[in-house]
Amino acid sequence: MTVADVEAIAAAADRIRDRIAGAGGDPEAVRLVAVTKGQPVAVLEAATEAGLLDLGESYPQEMAAKVEALHDRPVRWHGIGRLQRNKVRTIAPAVHLWHSVDRLALAAEIAQRAPGAAVLVQVNVSGAEQQGGCAPARVAPVAEGCSDLGLHVRGLMAIGPLGPPEAARCGFRMLRALADELELPERSMGMSADLEAAIAEGSTIVRIGTALFGPRGGTVAVGK
Repeated sequence: MTVADVEAIAAAADRIRDRIAGAGGDPEAVRLVAVTKGQPVAVLEAATEAGLLDLGESYPQEMAAKVEALHDRPVRWHGIGRLQRNKVRTIAPAVHLWHSVDRLALAAEIAQRAPGAAVLVQVNVSGAEQQGGCAPARVAPVAEGCSDLGLHVRGLMAIGPLGPPEAARCGFRMLRALADELELPERSMGMSADLEAAIAEGSTIVRIGTALFGPRGGTVAVGK
C-alpha cells in the first residue's frame, strides 16, 4: 500500500459520489460498498485508509482470509455473492449484511450460524439464471420466511441485466416497487456501469468495484 494508492482510491470514491449526486441521489445517504473480490489485501488496506469501510466479497474462503488480515480495522463486511449453505459457517461471524439470500434453506443456515443477522433478499429482475435471486413472485414468502427464522430483513438486492445501463431501469423499478410494498428500506442495486440508473430508481446501496479499483488484480483506477 502506498500513499498514491490511498489518494487514487479516495479520488475514485469522490467521483462515485459525484455520479450519485448527478443522478439525483444523496451521496451521504447512499451507502457505497467497495467490491474487493479478487483484489489483494494491500488494496483493501488502501481502501480503508481512504475511508471505505464497507467492503463486499463474493467468495467465502477469500473473505475469511481477508477478515483475518484486516482484523484490526473497523470493516463492515458485506456478503454479495451467490452462496452455498455449507460455506455459510466460514464467514458467518464476520458478515455485517448478507445481500444474496434467495431461498429459505440458505436463510435457515444463516439463522443457525448468525442468529438475528441482517439480510437482503436477492431478486432476479432480469430472468437470467446465472445472476441468481428468487423470482419476483417469491420475494414476499422468502422475506416472511427469513423473518420467521429470526433474521432481520433490511431490504432487497438485484443485479442489473447485461447491456446498456438504461436497460436496467425496468428491473430496478420493479425492485423498488417490491421493497415499497413490503415496507423494506434498503435497495441494494447499481454497480459501476449502471450506477446512475439505479440511483434514479431509488437505490440506497451501490456495489462498486471496477470504478474504484480498476480491473481485478490490484490495478488501482488512477485518473479513471
